[in-house]
Amino acid sequence: MRSPRPRLIAGLLLVPLLTGCFASSDGGRAAGPDGPGDGGRLRVALAFPPAENYSPYGMDAYDLSRLGVVEGLTRLDANGTAVPALATSWSAEPDGTGWLFTLREATFQDGTEVTAQAVATALTRAAAADPAPSAISGVELSAEAVGDRQVRVGTTEPDPVLPLRLTNPSLAVFAPAAYREDGTVNPAGTATGPFELTTITGDTAATLDRFEDHWGGRAQASGIDATYISDGTARANALRTGEADIAEAVPVAQVAALEEGTAHEVDTARNTSLFLNTAAGAFEDAGLRAAAREAIDPTAVAEGVYEGYAQPAQGIFGPALSWAEGKRIAPPDRAGATDPTGRSITIATYSDRPELPEAAQVVQQQLERTGFTVRLEVRTYARLESDLLAGAFDAAVLARNVMLDTGDPVTVLASGYACEGSFNLSALCDAHVDALIDEARAQPEPGARQDAALRAEAAILATDAEIPLVHLKVVTGIAAGVTGVALDPYEREIVGLGTRR
Repeated sequence: MRSPRPRLIAGLLLVPLLTGCFASSDGGRAAGPDGPGDGGRLRVALAFPPAENYSPYGMDAYDLSRLGVVEGLTRLDANGTAVPALATSWSAEPDGTGWLFTLREATFQDGTEVTAQAVATALTRAAAADPAPSAISGVELSAEAVGDRQVRVGTTEPDPVLPLRLTNPSLAVFAPAAYREDGTVNPAGTATGPFELTTITGDTAATLDRFEDHWGGRAQASGIDATYISDGTARANALRTGEADIAEAVPVAQVAALEEGTAHEVDTARNTSLFLNTAAGAFEDAGLRAAAREAIDPTAVAEGVYEGYAQPAQGIFGPALSWAEGKRIAPPDRAGATDPTGRSITIATYSDRPELPEAAQVVQQQLERTGFTVRLEVRTYARLESDLLAGAFDAAVLARNVMLDTGDPVTVLASGYACEGSFNLSALCDAHVDALIDEARAQPEPGARQDAALRAEAAILATDAEIPLVHLKVVTGIAAGVTGVALDPYEREIVGLGTRR
């Protein structure tokens, strides 16, 4: 524990996009289901309460993934590679507009068989969701059964990273019974993962039991008792007092107080950034955005707030992504700063990650020194998201894992910075940026795709729509005796087949 200060893809392989590998709490890849005996129930403290009644088409899908409830055709390993999940293999059609996936023998948690038609229906429903899941933002996706054991997934344009897109939890596969007439999806007892969601207590807790017929074998833990604790100090206290076996996203200020050996850190592609609303308010003015950028000192945030668990931001794609190292492009043709004196702005952030209000306070002080009048709005993320996406604030301090959606850098650019992006926090709509994102999207070979993404990154940063602050490590608290916890750079997995106590 550290001191608190100081080419077309036609098979399974993609060039790694992220360095490192998944680790587990016992120092290796999480064990399989064949260990000696059964483990007890796991008590897991999660940071972000469900905001959409566990809808798989929004951020709640990641809770379902972290708890081992949902699976898709593919899953993402820590090297940025799409690997088998419900599909055992896949191949691209010659023109790149379709991929054929071969399914494994598997059963839904309601006892029905995972068939090609069920998978095609699930993907068709996800593609029709409004808004579309971020992983397929800007992609017209279709799916159809080919016989009993194969599914063809098509796109209107060639999509070399479709297997990566399908790793996203929002494209998980559910039994036909999950889909209701009103368009909602009920994930309880209808998914395919090793743990079945059985009881939901509002947005505060959930109970999960082991799915005995999982295709990969029985999970070692008999079930999960999940509690949503937005307050980071309270999550850490739950671990310290033995009320939780696993605590997600332990605040850096709490790490030193944890029992030795229970804090486990991992480098991630998560950034904390200041997003400026380019569509309304003060930051419609490029000169005022430039003034904000010149006022911000990321080093003060890294050292004063994150205490060594972050480093000053280098851009959107941080140092955990080795392919970006040494290839960064300086943002061209930035606007000059205009005097912000007397301009009042509101910055929003959320308390679920306790460093964020503190980071927002540092940003507030820096902006006030340069002439802005700043008001902070702090809520839980569940109470913030709808207003945030509606553009209700001048700016927001958020932490975001930029590779969370697919592991493909271009996908995050399309969803986060294109005019039609589904998670465009700055409401950025810039023709040059869109053209560069389209150029990157058209690149089939991973290296060329990454290089094109860096060109688009430079153009995005030139608009000052986002001011990156720091690149983060994430700390997971794991009680002594608990093994097999996934330390996932993409923050999609926590509990799996081999997790036990």
